[in-house]
Amino acid sequence: MRLLPAIILSIAIILAPIIWIFVPRLMSGGEEGFAGTAIDSGARIEIEMLSQQVEDLQIRLDDMAQEMSRIAATASRAPVAPFPDQALAAPQPGTGADVFRQNGQNDIIDAYAQVVLIANRREVNEGLTIAGPSYLTRVFGPPREVMSDNCEEMTNPRLASKLVLEDVGPIRVRMLKPAADSIRRVFEEVRVTDPDLYARINTAGSLCVRQIRGTRGRASTHAFGLAVDLNIDGVLDTLGDGKTQLGLTILADFFRDEGWVWGASWGREDSMHFEVSRQKLDEWINAGAL
Repeated sequence: MRLLPAIILSIAIILAPIIWIFVPRLMSGGEEGFAGTAIDSGARIEIEMLSQQVEDLQIRLDDMAQEMSRIAATASRAPVAPFPDQALAAPQPGTGADVFRQNGQNDIIDAYAQVVLIANRREVNEGLTIAGPSYLTRVFGPPREVMSDNCEEMTNPRLASKLVLEDVGPIRVRMLKPAADSIRRVFEEVRVTDPDLYARINTAGSLCVRQIRGTRGRASTHAFGLAVDLNIDGVLDTLGDGKTQLGLTILADFFRDEGWVWGASWGREDSMHFEVSRQKLDEWINAGAL
């Protein structure tokens, strides 16, 4: 019980910056245009900043809980300080809000390339499911008769007849026609609502007809022309570290609205990867587009 005032004070110190920024914006949300994806660049950065602060807060509270358990376990054996110093320490440089301090327009734009933790990454595709290699092969057949570990031409006549090479805004893709049209709509929405982000979008490729490495004849969504790898400023994401560029977390909202799945939610996080969901694919098939 002697620790209770210190615990309350610590939580108040941690929460104060978030409340100071977030509550006024909630109160004025209608005036500042927080509805939907039509949010200006500065507001998007601040929203992601708040998300990172909450993530950082959760980590610090978990650390605090562990320290309290340790103190409780040793309380009967030795005197303890009123509260561990590290629980009240300021955030370390490069974590939480420190990453997103902005002093002007250039800082806001540069923030798109910042590498951040992906908040609630397991939930980012809520309501959407992947089509998956088995389903795609069952519906279309394999993209080519024999696949190797190298990218080769698509030979499946049904798929090859729908394949296009087109500019879809900031990048050029080789994909099935409905997927190219869909991604063009995504990027046009980004261009209108967040032109700073639009100007930074780059790609690591789309169509690649090969087997998934480590398998025999199992094709990825890329092999069907239904996936694209994206990045900010041409910098590739580190696979499986649970982090990504801030700009990709913003892009993910636009893609989800269009019915695309983000690879950030996978067991081995792949946040550069965006692919057409099964729901969107079935919609195209039922409409006769594929």
